[in-house]
Amino acid sequence: MSDTAASRRLSPDQRNAFAASLLGWMMDAFDYFIIVLVYAEIGKEFHVPLEQMAFLTTITLIMRPVGAYLFGIWADRVGRRIPLIADVCFYSVVGFLCAFAPNFTVLFVLRLLYGIGMGGEWGLGAALTMEKVPRTRRGLYSGILQAGYSAGYLLAALAFLLIHSVFGLNWRWMFALSILPALISLIIRSRVRESEVWETTRVKMRASGSSIRSVFFNGKVLRRFVYLVLLMAAFNWMSHGTQDIYPTFLKSTENGGAGLDAATAGWITVGYNVGAIIGCIVLGSLSDRWGRKATIILGAALTLPIIPIFAFSTTAGLLCLGSALIQFTTQGAWGAIPAHLNEMSPNAIRGFYPGVTYQLGNVIAAFNLPIQQALAPHWGYGWAMASTVGIAALAVILLTALGRQAHAVSFTAEAATPNEAQS
Repeated sequence: MSDTAASRRLSPDQRNAFAASLLGWMMDAFDYFIIVLVYAEIGKEFHVPLEQMAFLTTITLIMRPVGAYLFGIWADRVGRRIPLIADVCFYSVVGFLCAFAPNFTVLFVLRLLYGIGMGGEWGLGAALTMEKVPRTRRGLYSGILQAGYSAGYLLAALAFLLIHSVFGLNWRWMFALSILPALISLIIRSRVRESEVWETTRVKMRASGSSIRSVFFNGKVLRRFVYLVLLMAAFNWMSHGTQDIYPTFLKSTENGGAGLDAATAGWITVGYNVGAIIGCIVLGSLSDRWGRKATIILGAALTLPIIPIFAFSTTAGLLCLGSALIQFTTQGAWGAIPAHLNEMSPNAIRGFYPGVTYQLGNVIAAFNLPIQQALAPHWGYGWAMASTVGIAALAVILLTALGRQAHAVSFTAEAATPNEAQS
C-alpha cells in the first residue's frame, strides 16, 4: 500500500472489516468473562466447588487452538469471509445455549465448544483487518482491535451490574444477552469483501507450486512458530493472571480477599477495563512510531512496580487504582500483538499462523486460574496473583527482547516465493 493510500481514511470495505472484527472479538470476550464474573454463583446452583468451576475457563482456553487451526486452515484455502461468517454463527448459538445448561457437565461441554469458536474468531478477524488497513497505521488499529477484548469484559461487567444488582436476575440471563451483538457482527461481516492479500497470494502459490504445508515446514517459519507460542504463553499468563481471579478476590472474605460487596466489585471491574482499553489504544498507536518490540517491553516493564498496589491494597480506592493501572500496562503491551503476529506471519498461512500461535500460548496459560485458586488458601489471593503476574511479565520482557519484528512490513511486497517468511 502506498504512502498516499496510507494517509487516507479507511474505505467502506476497510471500515466494515475492522468493525466486524472488533465487534466479533468484543463479543467473544464478553461471553468468556461471563464465566469469570459468575462462576461462583453457578457453582452454588450446581453444587460444584470453586476449584472445579475454575476449569470452565480452562477448557475454553484449551480448545481455542483447535478453533484457530480448523477455521484458520479453512481460511487459508478458501479465503477469510466464509470461515469468519460460519464461526460467528457457531459461537453465537453455543454461547446462547449456555443459558439453558441444566448441570455442570452440560455447561462444561458447551464451554468446550465455545472455545473452538472463540479460537477461530481472533486469528481470522485479526488477519483480515491487518491485511486491509494501511500498514503505517497497523499499530493503531491493532490496539483498538485488541481493546475489543477489554471492551467485551467491560460490557460483561456492566451487564452483570444491570442484571444482578438492578433487576435481581440470575446468571442465565447473561448468556441470553450475548447473542444479539454477535448477530450484529454477522450482519456487518457479510458486507466485507475478500482479502486482496489472500487472493494475490493464492495466485502466487499456484504459479510456484507451493502449498500451505511446504510454507509452514520451512525451517525459518517453523522456528518462529515455536518462539511465538512461547511468547504468547507468557503474554496470556500475564493477562489472565491479572484478570480471571480478580473479581473473585474482590468479593471474597477468605484467603486475604478484599471482601467488597458485589456492586463495588463490579464498578472496580468496569474501571480497570477502561484502563485496559486506553492502554491498548495508546501503546498500540505508539508501536507505529517506536516499533512493536519496544512498546511491548515498555508495557510489561511498567507492570512490575504496579503489582503491589494491584494485589495487596486493602481499600476500594487503591484497588481500583492498582487494577486500572495494571490493566493499562498489561493490555497496553497486548495492543501491538495483532499487528506483531500478523507481520511475523507469511502471507500463505496468515489464516492460521497468528491465531494458532496465540491460542497455543493460551493453552499453556490455561491453568492460570486453577493454579491461582489453589494457591489462594495457602498464600492468600495477593501473593497468588503477584507471583504469577510478576514471573509472566519478566518472561514477556525477556522473550520479546530475544525475538525479531517486521514493523510495518508490506504484505503485498512479500517475496514471490511464499515459502519465505518476513525477516
